[in-house]
Amino acid sequence: MSDLVRSLLGLGSEAEDLGVLQMVVRAAVVYAVALIIIRCGKKRALGEATPFDVVTVIVIGSIASRAVTGNAPFGPALAACATFVALHWLLAATAIRWNVIERWIKGSNRLLVQDGRILDGAVRASALSLSDIEEAMRARGIRCLDEIREARLKRSGQISFIKTEQ
Repeated sequence: MSDLVRSLLGLGSEAEDLGVLQMVVRAAVVYAVALIIIRCGKKRALGEATPFDVVTVIVIGSIASRAVTGNAPFGPALAACATFVALHWLLAATAIRWNVIERWIKGSNRLLVQDGRILDGAVRASALSLSDIEEAMRARGIRCLDEIREARLKRSGQISFIKTEQ
């Protein structure tokens, strides 16, 4: 590696010795590498994320931030980020083949409303309130429970609805 690159990244420097330019260059490199790593993971990191996805993103963010600030060696921290994405991909691929592993890693959905009736035990077990369900209903243009054939709490935490046929 050239001396210019080592100097720009502050490689071999202690965290407290990094200058503004080195932190800026590190941030840009970590951003680019993290984006590439996450894109290689072939998973949604935002949007319909499950807790499995969220934990991966949080851990990657934590490790990547240490690479930017110099609190961890630059190259090994990026390698650790890549390792987490690879493990995430491997577990996701395993979950596709075995339902037990899928439920353990990603969770499962839960039926909350059936044929216009709220299933109180399921709602309580999901740590939801009637207000939470009503808010999700209004967001989807549903006015009353009678319009719902089925409502489920998805693994992502969103509530999905199937309307009754009228």
